[in-house]
Amino acid sequence: MAYCMLFNLKHENRSMQDLILFQRDHCHLCELAWEVLALARVADFDSVWIEGDTELENRYGLRVPVLRHTRSSMELDWPFNAEQVRELMASSTQL
Repeated sequence: MAYCMLFNLKHENRSMQDLILFQRDHCHLCELAWEVLALARVADFDSVWIEGDTELENRYGLRVPVLRHTRSSMELDWPFNAEQVRELMASSTQL
């Protein structure tokens, strides 16, 4: 299983990865998203569990898993595949 870091979005000074996977505990679709990230050869990403955060619940509650690129603010809603993840990463480097 890929290593991920937990972080609080309110701590903007903190260094973070280019990709964030918003997810829930015990979410089968979220587990599938992890597999897609592995197929896309994503080396590292942050995971954010949305439970307990009203703002994140309101934004992502019905959409999880959601993959967000931090520099471009582009998001992929589930379902997404490895090619779409690679395209997200490539397009965000052209900003």
